[in-house]
Amino acid sequence: MTHVVASHTVPWIPVAHRLDVIRSDALPPAGRTTSAFAFVSDDAGRTLMTCVDREGRGWDIPGGHLEPGESLAEAAARELWEETGLRLPPSALSIFAWQRIELLESPPADYRYPALAYMAMFRALLPGPGAPTCPPAGSESTHARWLSRAEIERVCPGHTWLALL
Repeated sequence: MTHVVASHTVPWIPVAHRLDVIRSDALPPAGRTTSAFAFVSDDAGRTLMTCVDREGRGWDIPGGHLEPGESLAEAAARELWEETGLRLPPSALSIFAWQRIELLESPPADYRYPALAYMAMFRALLPGPGAPTCPPAGSESTHARWLSRAEIERVCPGHTWLALL
């Protein structure tokens, strides 16, 4: 079953579009899915966040683009490790949502995504308190931290995935 929980437009897409946040326990279409993210929570209700050292990024859910030959869960697990230092097997992650981005007009020539694209959202729940983590050397992330929902809402205002918390 799928359910749209929010619809948005975002400044990083250069043409008219619609971004839907969708709750679903089914994977989005693999051929159109460009990235995967990992919402990892501990039993204290905190979520592991990463601080990405790139213009306009800052605090965010760990995740990023798929690499060739990678499954969606493998991409989410790899990005989780690369951006937070937490290593979980792909089998520990379960799909629970996605974001669907549909362009409503032709993209500019340099736009690198399909006119209809998806971002997969996985989740995992750790059985105890989340241990301190640190992104590995060379990561685009400067640090990672377990944050409460209130802290996430404070440091991530306007993020389209907030409705999934």
